[in-house]
Amino acid sequence: MNNMIEVFDTTLRDGLQVEGVSASVQDKLRIAEQLDFLGVHFIEGGWPGANPKDIEFFARAAKELTLTSSTLVAFGSTRRPKGKVDDDATLRHLIDANTSAVCIVAKSWDYHVLNALQTTLDEGVAMIADSVEYLHGHGRRVLVDMEHFFDGFKRNEEFALRALEAAVVKGASHLVLCDTNGGSLPHEVQEIVASVKRHVGDDVIIGIHCHDDTGCAVANSMAAVLSGARHVQGTLNGLGERTGNTNLTTVIPNLQLKLGYECLPEGRLERITAVSNHVAEVLNRPLNPQAPYVGSGAFAHKAGLHVSAIARAKDAYEHVDPESVGNGTRFVVSEMAGKATIAIKAEELGLTMDGPAVNQVIDDLKRLEHEGYHFEAADASLELLMRRAAGWEQPYFRVESMRVITDESATGAFTTEATVKVWVGPAGSVARHVHTAEGNGPVNAIDTALRAAVSQAHPGVDRIHLTDYKVRILDGGSATGAVTRVLIDATDGERSWTTIGVSPNIIEASWRALEESLVYGLLHAGA
Repeated sequence: MNNMIEVFDTTLRDGLQVEGVSASVQDKLRIAEQLDFLGVHFIEGGWPGANPKDIEFFARAAKELTLTSSTLVAFGSTRRPKGKVDDDATLRHLIDANTSAVCIVAKSWDYHVLNALQTTLDEGVAMIADSVEYLHGHGRRVLVDMEHFFDGFKRNEEFALRALEAAVVKGASHLVLCDTNGGSLPHEVQEIVASVKRHVGDDVIIGIHCHDDTGCAVANSMAAVLSGARHVQGTLNGLGERTGNTNLTTVIPNLQLKLGYECLPEGRLERITAVSNHVAEVLNRPLNPQAPYVGSGAFAHKAGLHVSAIARAKDAYEHVDPESVGNGTRFVVSEMAGKATIAIKAEELGLTMDGPAVNQVIDDLKRLEHEGYHFEAADASLELLMRRAAGWEQPYFRVESMRVITDESATGAFTTEATVKVWVGPAGSVARHVHTAEGNGPVNAIDTALRAAVSQAHPGVDRIHLTDYKVRILDGGSATGAVTRVLIDATDGERSWTTIGVSPNIIEASWRALEESLVYGLLHAGA
């Protein structure tokens, strides 16, 4: 059995059709470099001639991209009905793109030929044959995406197979069967691909291109492979129109780790998590933390029973080795945590915690999360809680009191003023500081006053900057008396962290998160 599966990535065309995503030419070049780094066989760059961006992409790619593993592919369509290949603009642009391989979309559903193209079935077949012959005659490897193939096969098998034959006879290297509407199910795909394989034999490579409208794109692609397909098309992170395309970050590990197929060059599968995250950042499309294999939560364990088992046998609750896909095991600490979770987390932090300290952390987590804290989202607050349970007391400052006043002027403008009284310094040389500051709202005023009080003794606080501030109402039924949860993100330029505060008083919740943010920053700055 041939175990090689070609991976065809269409993130730069199909993937960019997802709502809310756009990419510059420079972005597309960067993504192409990442795909080559991953080792996919084909990178579909776009539709040359369709828009200025894709024209520029192919022009720059010829000069700037040095691909070592992948083949760049230009995408287009067959000639128009009743037209001639010699004067067809789309085919000319494909030749001008100067890629060694091209992929054209062809109608394989009689309904589309008769109603969308408004031509005859014989002309539909001729459009495919003429276009493949023209491109193949210009020295191009021709892949043909048979659009709506599964719908077409189910409604008019005879025409769907004629469309395939027209491409094969004229020199197509690949017949890619497309579930364009995404409505097929795995058992249908498996049966139809098997029928096609019997019909065309080994003269051409059969490919699969699925959309995820039923949530079956990955399963459908695997079903096609089991029936003889040796070419899988999809996108990184499953991006694509409507509900997306086959997610390559899922189907590649499934095929390679579960079924024993060879999808990427040796040693490349370990890069898939990094590449997935890199592309998500370039497109400003956050990766789903629960994405299989590559998500931050793919190998995260929260339940105490699971963590206890993993501490003894790592594969007890992990279906593959996380490192095989470039990911890693992560232990999430919450009120569901057991002793093993806390012990592992303490080891990560370099803390020595005895039994009573571990039990104290568990009790604190259960109490605080009942009050509304959420330590999964606040790594820094969790670390400080564990340090305190181990006997640590922060030596940087101690707040005596804090007051916030908001006034409305005669012009209707609001001004906010905060006053903090703080004891600053190590034991034996503690000094009392009182500072007042105005700010753009109460949190900003408190932050400014506290920094002024602490910075003389701890100048490292000046490197700490807040990057985000989130407020969530936990019990909306209590209206203005609701408990609020505040999350503050901060950075010192080298690391980033999140702290949390919870209180019915939004100022108090903000203060708690802000105070812990500064303490954590000073702690890791070596203050």
